[in-house]
Amino acid sequence: MKKRHLFLITTILLGKICVTQAQTNNAITVTNDKTGKKEVIELPEAMTYDLDSLLNEYNAKTYLTPDTNCNMQNVNPIFSKDIYIDRLNRIPSIIEMPYNSVVQEFIDHYSGRLRRSVSFMLGAANFYMPIFEEALDMYHVPLELKYLPVIESALNPKAVSRVGASGLWQFMITTGKRYGLEVNTLIDERCDPIKASFAAAHYLSDLYKIYGDWNLVIAAYNCGPNQISKAIHRAGGVKDYWTIYPYLPKETRGYVPAFIAANYIMTYYCDHNICPMTTELPANSDTIMVNKDIHLEQIAEICKLNIEQIRSLNPQYRTDIIPGSTEECMICLPQTAINTFIDAKDSVYNYKVDELFTRRKEVEVAEPIEELQPTRHNYSRHTSYSSHNSKRSSRRKKKSAANKSVTIKSGQTLSDLAEKYHTSVKKLRKINGISGSGIRAGKKLKVK
Repeated sequence: MKKRHLFLITTILLGKICVTQAQTNNAITVTNDKTGKKEVIELPEAMTYDLDSLLNEYNAKTYLTPDTNCNMQNVNPIFSKDIYIDRLNRIPSIIEMPYNSVVQEFIDHYSGRLRRSVSFMLGAANFYMPIFEEALDMYHVPLELKYLPVIESALNPKAVSRVGASGLWQFMITTGKRYGLEVNTLIDERCDPIKASFAAAHYLSDLYKIYGDWNLVIAAYNCGPNQISKAIHRAGGVKDYWTIYPYLPKETRGYVPAFIAANYIMTYYCDHNICPMTTELPANSDTIMVNKDIHLEQIAEICKLNIEQIRSLNPQYRTDIIPGSTEECMICLPQTAINTFIDAKDSVYNYKVDELFTRRKEVEVAEPIEELQPTRHNYSRHTSYSSHNSKRSSRRKKKSAANKSVTIKSGQTLSDLAEKYHTSVKKLRKINGISGSGIRAGKKLKVK
């Protein structure tokens, strides 16, 4: 029996290794149950993240540790199709979560190759799920959508996609601003877990008003309403995700199956021997408003806090500068540090202020330098250049002088003009072709 059990475990492990080797980092291959046709589906970007990068986030480094008491953590059991169908059906949800070969591939991916990432996300869920649930509940959105950030960002609040989507909910700038998230050089509220969660819940609620189907809402969240509307049109107007599936972008084809698989794995992780990372919840935090510019280093030094901790509590501030003078800003701090900040506010604002805030409010303009002297080592070259320019200037002046002409005023004579321009009547007659002495007012006369 022991040998048979060992053989079974080895077979399971090898089977999973073979499947993993057949996949690429960015896509999976799915075989259609009926036709046998193979299809390559792009993975949502968060399913390609390296676990080490996820564990580098402050909360993960500080409050998450591997569970050393986990048994058989490298063994991923294989279950029958009927068991998967039954488990999906038993998830308490109003969102349809059917089973098919595409969903199965994503479940296998989470339970196999990404099982250590799932362990991380189960631990990190303790930080974020209460926030997600509160926001979703406020907008009367199904709470199962709390697992969207699992496939959007792998629960990394600082995640940035290759196309510029940011935060746990992966908002693009335009969509984020439409739902009240401020984004500028100093602030990116897409990375604020609380504000972004309420914006996402609002957006999901609005999408449901358009489609009336949660699977279509989930797909639209990934690729945008325009792509879903085009796919529905190409499918003859049918509003069903699995019917419009062939007309969707490759990543969106895998997005709803990935969402279903995320719900499955976050519910039935224990059946796949995945152990959540042990979580120590951070100390309670509170917020305070400021109306002056302040640097996180000022707070860290005076309040005796780890600056990485302050950054993790305030991920919306991109450069450690909180622009309170522009508009009143919120700072989140450990609850025990709030009173310290209030009592030492002046010291906080004055600490290294000249070093940390170098942007000048007013500057004097230097006096212009009329003439630059050539440097000694380039003397000959500059002299040559200067001489050349002088000759050109002299030629221009001579040419300008040679062609000088004036308009004759009423009462002026050749004698008057000759005296004024230091020439002779004879010369004026010659250069202007005048035979007598009469000139007419208003005419041009060359004088040089």
